Amino acid sequence: MTETLLQVRGLKVNFNTSAGTLYAVNGVDLNLRRGQTLGVVGESGSGKSVTALAVMGLLPKNTARVAGGEILFHGRDLLRAGEEEMRRLRGNEISMIFQDPMTSLNPVYTIGDQVAEAVLRHRRVDKKQALTRAVEMLKLVGIPEAEQRLRDYPHQFSGGMRQRVMIAMALACNPQLLIADEPTTALDVTIQAQILDLMRQLRDELHTSIIMITHDLGVVAELCDQVLVMYAGRPVEYAGVQAVFASPAHPYTRGLLASLPRLDDDSGRRLEQIEGAPPSLLADPAGCAFAPRCRDAREECRQARPSRREVAPGHLVACHRAGAEEGGFAGGRNAAQSQ
Repeated sequence: MTETLLQVRGLKVNFNTSAGTLYAVNGVDLNLRRGQTLGVVGESGSGKSVTALAVMGLLPKNTARVAGGEILFHGRDLLRAGEEEMRRLRGNEISMIFQDPMTSLNPVYTIGDQVAEAVLRHRRVDKKQALTRAVEMLKLVGIPEAEQRLRDYPHQFSGGMRQRVMIAMALACNPQLLIADEPTTALDVTIQAQILDLMRQLRDELHTSIIMITHDLGVVAELCDQVLVMYAGRPVEYAGVQAVFASPAHPYTRGLLASLPRLDDDSGRRLEQIEGAPPSLLADPAGCAFAPRCRDAREECRQARPSRREVAPGHLVACHRAGAEEGGFAGGRNAAQSQ
């Protein structure tokens, strides 16, 4: 079997705020094997990025607190690793593409210096060798005239090119795990397709495992092997991508899928929407957090928190009524193509 690279078990992250404790992540579990791509989806505030920052060891120390769980990378619990050990891992074995490349790139340093920084830190090379590696990476991600662009600054690149630079930085040391936080946000569809093709190519050639954080289920259908659906800081569904698109078991997942346009639907129908808004994370409700927005909610849903159970092999869902109704979503590929 393929080696298990990353395991997250029962992760809980709280934030101390002036209004009280904010329960940002509450019981996340996931497994990622070498060369696999996991899509993490959900609305803003569902805990996707906080989970990624916990894996990277980048949670703000003055406000965030890991209240429980384990993050095992090659069997090592990263939550118990020292800061020096995390520095050795970050940018080397584990890398992250942040959501906004313009704010993640330093405007006063050249692109070449920023791509070469990780190489200098983690490899026994001199500045010339690091810059040679930077040129190789810029070429790999499809930036033309890489030798000349090495001396340019971030503001001289377009949004799509800056995102490619971020990918080059993240992959400069051939990491085993790449976390991509909304890597195609604010990019036009042509550049988005190019970025996704690039990530697929790098995964296949370098056998890099990828965690793709996104709100775009079309991206998930195109790139991912597994899907973790999060709502209000909790995992509500976890399964293979085909199972999620063909037979979504949680009403929140079904609502997300129903809001996607489809190429094979020419009926002119209005896209469905999930009524209401996500709950405040300052409260930890006793029942299902999705119950106030769920058309199928019963009293049991409001009173008791559903535990995760297996509705099919490898298909986990946290819902009292999972399987109570027939339903599914055929045509995930078409949905992806329509994005």
